[in-house]
Amino acid sequence: MAILEAEHISKNFERTEVLKDISFTLEKGQVLSIIGSSGSGKTTLLRCLNFLERPDGGVIRVKGEVLFDAADPVTNQESEIRKKRLHFGLVFQSFNLFPQYTALQNVMLAKELLAKEQPDYKARKREIHAEIEAEAKRLLDQMGLSDRRDNYPHQLSGGQCQRVAIARALALKPDILCFDEPTSALDPELTGEVLKVIKGLADQETTMIIVTHEMAFARDVSSQVIFMDNGRILEQGTPEEVFEHPKEERTKQFLSRYTNG
Repeated sequence: MAILEAEHISKNFERTEVLKDISFTLEKGQVLSIIGSSGSGKTTLLRCLNFLERPDGGVIRVKGEVLFDAADPVTNQESEIRKKRLHFGLVFQSFNLFPQYTALQNVMLAKELLAKEQPDYKARKREIHAEIEAEAKRLLDQMGLSDRRDNYPHQLSGGQCQRVAIARALALKPDILCFDEPTSALDPELTGEVLKVIKGLADQETTMIIVTHEMAFARDVSSQVIFMDNGRILEQGTPEEVFEHPKEERTKQFLSRYTNG
């Protein structure tokens, strides 16, 4: 069974169609890279999957459960949407770390807020806090940041901030980890360290969706690739199919900028 099924997703901003009948599936442990020119709808699709934008049409299923159906008002309620966001972890272009918190506190924050909603929170407060802290330290260690736990974002490089953001997303144990141009805000010399972390997650069969302009990386790390153009999926397939044997002229045109550049 597919872990994610997106069917006929559409999104309009006023009179502009940004997403037009988007459908795809993703299996557990797969990595899907979404490529395309700026303005093709890649980030909007990612935001719709994470319910940061509400699709105007379509159905989203995770592990067979309908999370969103544009035709069913019950799945559109804000209280329901908030819970469903937990199926996805999103790493933003610009990190979005809280500047007043240390790296460790940034990773722990969302988990601690959720823990407060548990009925036994008051009775187990210290124990729960210790568990969350231990897991946050483990994740920062995994990101190669064990010596940066007590640093604030302004004391970290861009690559280190992005690795903290990845640890924060992983802390909630999402079914699907999403990246929106994870290296676009980084200096070129810092890009490699973030891509290495993502490659390590792929090797551990973490299910991921990556919006990226790093074509060589997408080819190397992906199980499947989607090429979007003007709000539509123009081509999809394995990295070999899309990068080595593209069928659509527009795909060939887009990729030629990278192979010839």
